[in-house]
Amino acid sequence: MIRVLFSALLVVAMTASLPSGAAAERPSFSFGAIADCQFAAEPDAPPRLYHTAPDKLAEAVTRFDGEKLAFVTHLGDFIDRDWVSYDVLLPIVRRSHHPWRFVLGNHDFGVPDAQKAAVPAKLGMPARYYSFTKHGWLFIVTDGNDLSSYAWPEGSAEHARSMAAHAGLYADKPLWDGGIGDVQMRWIDAQLTHADAAGQKAVLLSHFPLYPANPHNLWNADAMLALLDRHPSVKMWLDGHNHEGNYGLRNGIHFVNLKAMLDTTETAYARIDMFADRIEVHGFGRQQDMVLPLR
Repeated sequence: MIRVLFSALLVVAMTASLPSGAAAERPSFSFGAIADCQFAAEPDAPPRLYHTAPDKLAEAVTRFDGEKLAFVTHLGDFIDRDWVSYDVLLPIVRRSHHPWRFVLGNHDFGVPDAQKAAVPAKLGMPARYYSFTKHGWLFIVTDGNDLSSYAWPEGSAEHARSMAAHAGLYADKPLWDGGIGDVQMRWIDAQLTHADAAGQKAVLLSHFPLYPANPHNLWNADAMLALLDRHPSVKMWLDGHNHEGNYGLRNGIHFVNLKAMLDTTETAYARIDMFADRIEVHGFGRQQDMVLPLR
């Protein structure tokens, strides 16, 4: 509790104002980030303002197009449900001047079983989880739906494996969360081991939070935290899912949960500037600014 309180106080101090001297300093590079656009052609169910999602996304695309960005990431729950929802939002994204890197969220699988395997390709993803580098930084896109009740067709081996894991290990965790499987965990470990040896800095992109403790966190958040603790290359875990947003600092790693774009009468998204000694989050709408010193 003391650590969580300290982290909360720290982020309040960091978000009070961006350093005036840093305004003239150019970052190594910047990228855009959005969490939980989450459109559905459904009546609004406050605080979920579904009808506002396409216009908010379009406004963010326009603003990002005026910025010099390496890429834009959407951190999961691009849609709320229904395959046709993708066909409303994807044309907006295709107008963007920047490449987009999608992360899978739980609601992205709110489609019929027969279409679940096609979701990554629909979003232009090379795989359900993958990595890429920008300016010497490693970005790891994780799939927190690897173990889940919703992301695999019922009757599939993956669904059976997920439900057995939940019953045996995570029965106290909500079924609307998910977990990272052993194969993906070993892959992440190998990616970070290489980054450590190469002197790279690493950011992990996820739909699901890890820290601080919260009902929205990954089923196996503790195992993932233990993995991250072994790798000095890790500087930030960036996620969505908890629409209120959150922040924690643990063992020198920043855990940044962006606020949802969906359920606000304003909007919420960020431009993230990467420096040698810090990360700056420049928020739009209800997303606050942050300055995150690097260990």
